[in-house]
Amino acid sequence: MKLSGRLRKYLIMGSQNCERDPVDILKEAIDGGITAFQYREKGPGSLGGEAKLELGRKLRDLCRKHNVLFIVNDDSGLVEPLEADGIHVGQDDVDVQELRTLFPKKVIGLSISNEDELERSAVEVVDYLGAGPVFATSTKVDAKEAVGVEWITRVKRLHPDLPLVGIGGITVENAVEVIGAGADGVSVISAVTAASDVREAVNGL
Repeated sequence: MKLSGRLRKYLIMGSQNCERDPVDILKEAIDGGITAFQYREKGPGSLGGEAKLELGRKLRDLCRKHNVLFIVNDDSGLVEPLEADGIHVGQDDVDVQELRTLFPKKVIGLSISNEDELERSAVEVVDYLGAGPVFATSTKVDAKEAVGVEWITRVKRLHPDLPLVGIGGITVENAVEVIGAGADGVSVISAVTAASDVREAVNGL
């Protein structure tokens, strides 16, 4: 399957986003049909050290068993110990050109939230872009201002061949709008982790 297809339903999650066992939530999300998973163990209440690695291994094993793309967020030191398929970074994280040198064969994703970032970024070395936050989001403490679905359309027009994922504030109700604006996929956190029926939530995306 092409990368754009593998990014269609993209769950981002760490233990800090879960009211119950993240392994169980991921199992249900895989049953519901997620195609990609990003391990984002970051922020208040998140794990560190060996506990972070141990949870990462469990989640990676699940993804591998079900052919779900396994991406780590931000921490290049996790890519090799977790044998991740790739890494996703923001504007203030490791430079993508440096990452490409370190991981020539891994999938690299980059978040872009405005024209300035798009111009300054080495998009030619990444495999996909995350555009957003599309809508207002409460999951990230340092989230930027919502950019709307127009930003999805703009980025897709400028980089039509680069897979594009909408990020930020996406729910079962508004996901269709993001796909309609030109995104290849939608990434969600609380729309799935906080859902009363995880399988149904993923299915609705």
